[in-house]
Amino acid sequence: MSRLPLSIQAIESTCCVNVPTPKKKIAYSTWMWILTYLTYCSYHLSRKPISVVKNVLNQNCSNMTSPFQTNDSHWCDWKPFDGDDSATLLGTVDSSFLFAYAAGMFISGIIAERVDLRLFLSFGMIFSGIFCGMFGLGHAFGIHQLWFYILAQILCGLMQTTGWPGVVTALGNWFGKGKRGLIFGIWNSHTSVGNILGTLIAAAFVTKNWTLSFIIPGIIIASVGVLVLFFMVPEPSFVGLPNPNMKKDPEGVSPPPRRRMRADHTWASEETAALLDDDSPNVSYIEKDKKMESELISTDTKEEKAITFIGALRIPGVIEFSMCLFFAKLVSYTFLYWLPNYIANNTPSYSAEESADLSTFFDVGGIIGGIMAGVISDFSGMSASTCAVMLIFAIPMLFIYQLLSSASLGLSIFLLIVVGLLVNGPYALITTAVSADLGTHDSLRGNAKALATVTAIIDGTGSIGAAVGPLIAGPVSELDWNYVFYMLMVADVLALLLLTRLVINELRQWRQRRRQNYHHSL
Repeated sequence: MSRLPLSIQAIESTCCVNVPTPKKKIAYSTWMWILTYLTYCSYHLSRKPISVVKNVLNQNCSNMTSPFQTNDSHWCDWKPFDGDDSATLLGTVDSSFLFAYAAGMFISGIIAERVDLRLFLSFGMIFSGIFCGMFGLGHAFGIHQLWFYILAQILCGLMQTTGWPGVVTALGNWFGKGKRGLIFGIWNSHTSVGNILGTLIAAAFVTKNWTLSFIIPGIIIASVGVLVLFFMVPEPSFVGLPNPNMKKDPEGVSPPPRRRMRADHTWASEETAALLDDDSPNVSYIEKDKKMESELISTDTKEEKAITFIGALRIPGVIEFSMCLFFAKLVSYTFLYWLPNYIANNTPSYSAEESADLSTFFDVGGIIGGIMAGVISDFSGMSASTCAVMLIFAIPMLFIYQLLSSASLGLSIFLLIVVGLLVNGPYALITTAVSADLGTHDSLRGNAKALATVTAIIDGTGSIGAAVGPLIAGPVSELDWNYVFYMLMVADVLALLLLTRLVINELRQWRQRRRQNYHHSL
């Protein structure tokens, strides 16, 4: 039975019958780029409301006029977040989502390799929308029990784990390694675009009816999930196209011979398999035969086996980049969940909506940083060094932002963009191009089945850091926001140190390439 949705089957049978393979490949890969972009944009859009609504769950009631006579300084807050420990409770709510997300991510990647990505993603998106809306219903039905909000966040966190392994694997199946940093760098702007849209949508309702701050994003992600269900093509082989990751080794040596099918559909022996290699002039007729090409693609796909968890850890660079992402994501997600709250506390004249709107400039910087990191990585071929340089500059910029953010609106916007660029650049590069490169590492012989597991390991480890950051930031901010920024600076230092070995290796290889180029020029 075909694994294509009926809508794509209809397109294949009507519009794509006589379309040349190159044009067909461009059309499908472009569509998959757009669809996966919209998909993960909606995932992040539905995560953002809590950071905006946080400012009305607990706010400065002294700036408001009470409709009744009271001495309660928390009269305007939403129970159970109306006590002096509100920051700790809100940090717990944040971390209930993030710890569930981190734990589920390791399992999600393994599942993603073994099921249809289209069904996997659409299921996760529809239920993510349901559980996102569940949090908002707490306001509609007057629910004041902490466990309800924690449960909503845990369920939403588990469903959100379907997103990253699914979209990275699907996109990695359609794009080879060439210019992957640029392709993924631009594509990864979906994270920041989703954050911006989620912030603006939530902020539009936060002071009027924050139920809608969750319901509207929930409807959006569920709707995109339906779009995925009817129009996603996770693998090129589903529509008779070759996998771009099935390539020769960099040295020009072909992969070990596989058993291939002859034109009469009988299996070739191992001894004669070399005669049927794709580059052999003896089989040029096979390349002209589209039906035979499709059968070869299908054969290669079936022979791929999912990699084990331990096997993925043995891929060079996976552990270092995973641990680096732990600290990089700790910094990024502390901003994601606490930046509007920090702005509101640091600049009391700003309302909850204004603080949320201002925080979006951090994500504007994130878009620029992700693209810059991808371009530099493509140009230099040194992804670890690219991350290291951005981390080096991020550390002093965090201190400068904390020192000068309240000086003026213009300066605050500029600093937010620069900090967002430097903080999210390494995070974006590691979670996209680096994960995809490691998941299709040369040692795997082009087996794209490893991509979901590698992506899940790297992002899952990073997600633990993402959970730890906001959890610590809550109680620490009650002491002094300066301490939160010191914590973030230390995290970036540790992220930088974890890349040391990879940076040294990249510099050594760079020197060797320069020597070789010098000798060749003589």
